[in-house]
Amino acid sequence: MDEANPHDIIVGIDTHKHTHAAVAVTGLGARVGELTIRVGLEGYRELEVWARSLGAVRAFGIEGTGAYGAGLARFLRATGHTVHEAGRPDRGRRHRHGKTDHLDAEGAARAVLGGQATASPKPAQVRWR
Repeated sequence: MDEANPHDIIVGIDTHKHTHAAVAVTGLGARVGELTIRVGLEGYRELEVWARSLGAVRAFGIEGTGAYGAGLARFLRATGHTVHEAGRPDRGRRHRHGKTDHLDAEGAARAVLGGQATASPKPAQVRWR
């Protein structure tokens, strides 16, 4: 990520079928909050309001933008946010050092902050009959 402002907020999200875990970090990498939302429009709105309440949102890093996070990625992009695909963490390392959804979400935020998550999610596929 190019020249992040120390006050910028970067939100990482670990996606699952029924809930998503989110962690926000500053442009300096300080963890400032965590949230768990239910999947769906109401939860997506709750996440966006929460993120904006923390400061100027620079970007969202989402694990699984092509699967469980696809709807969230579409919602955030439609509301004008920058969204990056954050790769899944190393499973072996996660299980050896403990795994929680919020730690995975924090890893997604740090991947955006560190410039490892720069890919944008693929646009939604439109199915024509």
